[in-house]
Amino acid sequence: MVTMSDETMTNPRAERVKQVRALAQRSVRRRAGAFLVEGPQSVREAVAEVPARVRELYVGPDAGARYADVVDAARGAGVRVRAGTAEVLDAMSPDAQQLVAVVEAVVPTRADVLARGPRLVAVLAQVRDPGNAGTVVRAADAAGADGVVLTGASVDLHNPKVVRSTAGSLFHLPVATGGELADVVADLRAAGLAVLAADGRGEHDLDGLLDVAGRAPAGVPDLAAPTAWVFGNEAWGMSDEDRALADAVVRVPIRGRAESLNLATAAAVCLFASARAQR
Repeated sequence: MVTMSDETMTNPRAERVKQVRALAQRSVRRRAGAFLVEGPQSVREAVAEVPARVRELYVGPDAGARYADVVDAARGAGVRVRAGTAEVLDAMSPDAQQLVAVVEAVVPTRADVLARGPRLVAVLAQVRDPGNAGTVVRAADAAGADGVVLTGASVDLHNPKVVRSTAGSLFHLPVATGGELADVVADLRAAGLAVLAADGRGEHDLDGLLDVAGRAPAGVPDLAAPTAWVFGNEAWGMSDEDRALADAVVRVPIRGRAESLNLATAAAVCLFASARAQR
């Protein structure tokens, strides 16, 4: 447990506090080679999965008592733990529940994803909303996917809202960034994955594909086979050019009166459909 005797930081306007808070900015993250991890769930997973990359952990008085297991694990892993008042932690991040870690930014490559011999991969093509991107990473983790790839036009992986939205899944599977969609697709196809684009205008119905998974006829995607799902931009979907890169385009059937599905929701449905078929 952290106590207020642990060289407590008391000044919310101190230079160190400003430096931590500034990691919310992309340019600062690039210069520092680090990013913020906020909140008990994400910090717990960072400490458990990549302790050598956790540079410092900042803990407020309430969090020190409530999340003593996280603090003890961090100290046991050799992480520097600094105590601060509630005002100091709120100045660093008002969304962190008084638990903030500064973590070294190490981004996996597509080669890291392919090295796993993947059977299920999510690809985000020009996905700009940080909440959606983080939620897709979390859904991919939950579905047992082997990795996620964000193309170069997508949101910054270490945007604080992306990191928070992954709820720690960012540290469970490789999430690669960068590159044009055409190059990403070529690499995944060369690794033996079928490439399916998720789009409301798709010629194939997801439920129909589940019905024939494992015994799909020629010309019909087999969800039981290794698959990379491509998800497009929230506002304008996928361009005709990007759709043409896929082996097939699949739509999620909408049974009710909803006009469409949120990108992250549609991604979760597709990923779990593949996970079920691959069982």
